Amino acid sequence: MQVCPAGQGRSSTSSLLQALWTKGAGQAGQGGGTISFMPHDDHDHPHALLPPEPALRVKALETILTRKGLVDPAALDEIIDTYQNRIGPKNGAQVVAQAWSDPDFKSRLLDDATSVVADMGFYGRQGEHIVAVENTPELHNMVVCTLCSCYPWPLLGIPPGWYKSDAYRARTVREPRKVLAEFGVTLPEDTAVRVWDSTAEVRYLVLPMRPEGTEDLEVEQLARLVTRDSMIGTGLALAPEQST
Repeated sequence: MQVCPAGQGRSSTSSLLQALWTKGAGQAGQGGGTISFMPHDDHDHPHALLPPEPALRVKALETILTRKGLVDPAALDEIIDTYQNRIGPKNGAQVVAQAWSDPDFKSRLLDDATSVVADMGFYGRQGEHIVAVENTPELHNMVVCTLCSCYPWPLLGIPPGWYKSDAYRARTVREPRKVLAEFGVTLPEDTAVRVWDSTAEVRYLVLPMRPEGTEDLEVEQLARLVTRDSMIGTGLALAPEQST
């Protein structure tokens, strides 16, 4: 199976439930799952006949929770709108652009990213402990969560569908260069690749290399060059001509 960088179409509410579903299923049996499913002997109940496709299962779960009054779709839509549109990767892009422009800021970010991004107002659930790792000509970093889909929501918004896929989670550890090539990233042979496994305790932000020819750009202009994928490590920052 190949890793596909293209996102899958889902409703906003289903996207959040998919994230919760994935996290819960990934942590089931470890005492920390958000949602857990216990086997039973009688499989004739209607709730045992959930659709096989993840998106359909999420929709079924959403319907059940809504009918029971446990989930308010409007509240979920508001959460999704916050992370997908108002936050998205914009917060992370601001952090990266500031690091490119201010060597002292970059030094503090690499030393204690959690405190630095919190001072910028970027903190909260899924962002309690952030570690920043810097790409250089000698080293390229990329992030995966092999357990479920741990991701720095306050900085990057909602994780893309491919980030949660079994293919990405498994293959990134085994063959990172092949995965990068499928995202259109080909690195020099002498550039090492380091894969960071994000967890519930630690989430990573990749600081991509600053593109050439950007010495005269302001922070706001630089932020437009920073993509979500470049902060996961599956992409590079845009060249100035690509951002227009």
